[in-house]
Amino acid sequence: MTQKFDTQIKAFMSEIQSKNPNEPEFIQAVYEVAESVIPFIEENPKYKDAKILERIVEAERILMFRVSWTRDDGSIEVNRGFRVQFNSALGPYKGGLRFHPSVNLSVLKFLGFEQIFKNSLTTLPLGGGKGGSNFDPKGKSDSEVMRFCQAFMTELSRHIGPNTDIPAGDIGVGGREIGYMFGQYKRIKNEFTGVLTGKGKNWGGSLIRPEATGYGVVYFSQEMLKTKNENLKGKNVVISGSGNVAQYSAEKAIELGAQVLTMSDSSGYIFDPEGIDKKKLNFIKELKNVKRGRISEYLKKYRKAEFHKGKTPWNTPCHIALPCATQNELTKDDANSLIKNGVLCVCEGANMPSTPEAIEAFHLGGILFSPGKASNAGGVATSGLEMSQNSLRLSWSSREVDEKLQNIMKEVHESCVKYGKQENGSIDYVKGANLAGFVKVADAMIDQGVV
Repeated sequence: MTQKFDTQIKAFMSEIQSKNPNEPEFIQAVYEVAESVIPFIEENPKYKDAKILERIVEAERILMFRVSWTRDDGSIEVNRGFRVQFNSALGPYKGGLRFHPSVNLSVLKFLGFEQIFKNSLTTLPLGGGKGGSNFDPKGKSDSEVMRFCQAFMTELSRHIGPNTDIPAGDIGVGGREIGYMFGQYKRIKNEFTGVLTGKGKNWGGSLIRPEATGYGVVYFSQEMLKTKNENLKGKNVVISGSGNVAQYSAEKAIELGAQVLTMSDSSGYIFDPEGIDKKKLNFIKELKNVKRGRISEYLKKYRKAEFHKGKTPWNTPCHIALPCATQNELTKDDANSLIKNGVLCVCEGANMPSTPEAIEAFHLGGILFSPGKASNAGGVATSGLEMSQNSLRLSWSSREVDEKLQNIMKEVHESCVKYGKQENGSIDYVKGANLAGFVKVADAMIDQGVV
């Protein structure tokens, strides 16, 4: 099908590249969607005539601003802040804030573009956006992080609000950072509103929110495995990353009877042949969340484990692979290693962690593969549930939120199957996620006119 429309896809991407030079991550994200969506648009003239895809790839608003702040020693630092408000056809902009040295406009445009489709898939009334800064919280004192967050929010507060744009956390932005930014917004606006999600449980946060993305990834992989009459029990799981998504993916996988073998950070990965159980995972949580240490320190306590410096875990034989670290971490060679070693299912926890060549290899190998816009949608889905609780001025129990999360991930999976089922019975989750997300947004855009 895609080959039939190669000319249209190439012409569209040529225009995207000319308009967005030096933005490789954004161009990669657009191409992945265009491959699925353009054949569909060509066969559905109402979307073509309304130039929906041309409109979706242009952000409604991009904000870039200076963030000046003072270090503990009195020296002044200057960072760059961003907010990409991409599409509000379905609801207010919703998407995380990322604080990391790698943050630039291309990365945030790719993340914001992905967020449009991810939020659409959740079935909740959420638009797509993303933001952040090239600020690095690592190595900074709490006071320094607070001063940066306050300076960042002083500018961002002009452009967000509970009915306009509701940021959340992402890489480098956890409960501490959300707290500092919420406090500054409250001070500036003199109001207590649900302007941020990921808040503390005793001041408007939702139970299960920290766990939601990781739990959702595992719930989604469980639905994928069911299509092959398989389940997680007794399966070997390889996970990259050791942050929030990786930790709670591991926690839920362990709970459902799988054996987690690896976790990683930017320094390398650990392999525990005996498996990472709940006790070992609690040690990793303490190490990464409280002590802010390196994953290699796991070996000081668990000496049978191995540490592979500077490497990723994709050569480890496994049944299920959960890439939960960062974009483009899993290459074609990694994909071939996983296939050779018998992987059944690859379910993305991070945003776009697999390169296009890796995804192609998984498809050719007949491997169950889910893109992050579908499988990691549990985080933003639970953020949406937090927004609902804030609006109603109540708090649901952990069980209620977890049940709603499981149902949402099942619905996301069903949407992917609806649009991604192939003639041979296989499921192209990339195509399914892109089309399911696109149709809902496109129809809303048509209803709302040329705006």
